[in-house]
Amino acid sequence: MTIDSTGTGTGTGTHTRTRTRTRSTTRRSRPMQAALAVSRAFGRGRRWLRTARDEVSGTITTAGWIAVLVAVVGTLVGWLLGWNEWLAGGLVALALLLLSLPFLFGARAYDVGLSLDADRVVAGGSVPTDVTVRNRGSRIALPGRIDLPVGDGLIEIPVPLLRADHTVHNPVEIPTPQRGIIVVGPATAVRSDPIGLLRRENDWADIHQVFVHPRTTMIPTTSAGLIRDLEGNATRRLVDNDMAFHAIREYAPGDAQRLVHWKSTAKTGRLMVRQYEETRRSRMAIAVSLAESDYAGADEYELAVSAAASLSVQALRDGRDVDVTVGAEIPRVVRGRLRSVRQLGAITPRGLLDEFCAVDSLESTVPLEDVCALQAESGDGLSIAFVVCGSHVGLERLRRAALAYAADTSVVAVICDEMAHPRIRPIGDLTVLTIGVLEDLPSLIARGLSA
Repeated sequence: MTIDSTGTGTGTGTHTRTRTRTRSTTRRSRPMQAALAVSRAFGRGRRWLRTARDEVSGTITTAGWIAVLVAVVGTLVGWLLGWNEWLAGGLVALALLLLSLPFLFGARAYDVGLSLDADRVVAGGSVPTDVTVRNRGSRIALPGRIDLPVGDGLIEIPVPLLRADHTVHNPVEIPTPQRGIIVVGPATAVRSDPIGLLRRENDWADIHQVFVHPRTTMIPTTSAGLIRDLEGNATRRLVDNDMAFHAIREYAPGDAQRLVHWKSTAKTGRLMVRQYEETRRSRMAIAVSLAESDYAGADEYELAVSAAASLSVQALRDGRDVDVTVGAEIPRVVRGRLRSVRQLGAITPRGLLDEFCAVDSLESTVPLEDVCALQAESGDGLSIAFVVCGSHVGLERLRRAALAYAADTSVVAVICDEMAHPRIRPIGDLTVLTIGVLEDLPSLIARGLSA
């Protein structure tokens, strides 16, 4: 660095001017440049080696690594020690590896399309699916395979020899034996030699979801018998002014004069007034137990889900407001000290059935009594409540669950027991339905409406 300073003076006064000039003479020395070049080359080489390692480890299978080991060890030992058997084994393994290489070519030449006929089905059916494979390359593609993940399973689809720009359609039936949400895809093109030494994969991002709805059944409309509609639904609560006429009673101080029934007054000689049943918009509550301990098995739990889905879907078709509540999962460390429930979105039948697809039984959750209590606290003005549970829930627990609701709410318990005969029985203000199969529910509801 160089600094130049100059000072001058004129006249009677003295004036000083200082000028500073800075020049940088710092330059990278040749050893430093060489070190930086070596460092950059080392970084590129390390990245290349990492990429090559990943490619090799993803291409060579376990059998392939055994063949590589036999080729290297057999060839070296046979060559150095003169053991012809080892040398022959090593050369054969090397030849197999070289012959396997052509089978890997064209793994990315496929263009795979996935088309499902439906994305919502009922449990016990299947979804027709078309897997389209096109050779988008300019050369012939050797035979290969398409792996299609379906939930926890895998469907293998063979692909024949394809000419350039040639397309083949592979129809596949995706089974849907159980309720749930099945993820289909992504499809993966697999190229492998006949022995299975080398393998190369290429997947696509096309993923589909299939909603497998629970089985449902048509049940009688609940707005025609258990609770009758009249600009809303009549309840057991008596009021002085509404539209659902109930009876004539004697006048009490404070009654409005417009409620006086003059004909009854003339007959009895005493002042009589009208009395009505309170009417309101029909609102239904459905509480479902998700505790594994409440059911005898998985089939009984699926029966409970189907029964709850049937009731809620029919209520939506009847124009009711439906509140479907299930228990939420509770961590073991706070079990007994925390209460939590989950409400299903009950807006349309299709959306509600989609919600039921993701309702699974839980080992640690709130008991049925707490589910009903939390539902009753948040659901004001309920007309009728259905409590759906398994055969391990006793009548005493059902009584406690029913007491959580208001006195003017009709409570119906639906017990799912595959070993029991269908029956209906009143226990105080609680009506208990026991079903063994889903088809028992409509007949029992019809009997309850006629009674």
